[in-house]
Amino acid sequence: MQIINKKANFNYKLFERIEAGIVLSGSEAKTLRIRGGNLTNAYARINNGQAYLVNFSIPIENKKDHDPTRSRKILLHKSEIVSLGTKMRSQGLLLVPVKLYNKHRLYKLELALAKAKRKFEKRESVKKKDVERDIQYQLKDSNK
Repeated sequence: MQIINKKANFNYKLFERIEAGIVLSGSEAKTLRIRGGNLTNAYARINNGQAYLVNFSIPIENKKDHDPTRSRKILLHKSEIVSLGTKMRSQGLLLVPVKLYNKHRLYKLELALAKAKRKFEKRESVKKKDVERDIQYQLKDSNK
């Protein structure tokens, strides 16, 4: 089971990646395994020496029991939290979830320090991807 944030590469320049654990309730873990979740609008925030995942949506059937987009605690060492916090403040970076996957029974979250792309940078990346696709297509045709 793997949930990937496809918009992360398009909207941000990704730098340093970190693997962390995440605190989930039993019903959330089961729902993730069966139905998955949505990392598209999610981001991580550091408050009072703790890291939290905000806006991560898990589609839960019993909405009266749980809030589907509640903040969930991210499990990191204290030194990692301090390091990430100083980098975020000094360089103006964001902490973006890139991927959520399971290792045996545990759910792991891959976070990346990121800087938001501007509109013209997004256009350039789309153009670059189109050119690469055309080149691959032409190479494929020439080999036949």
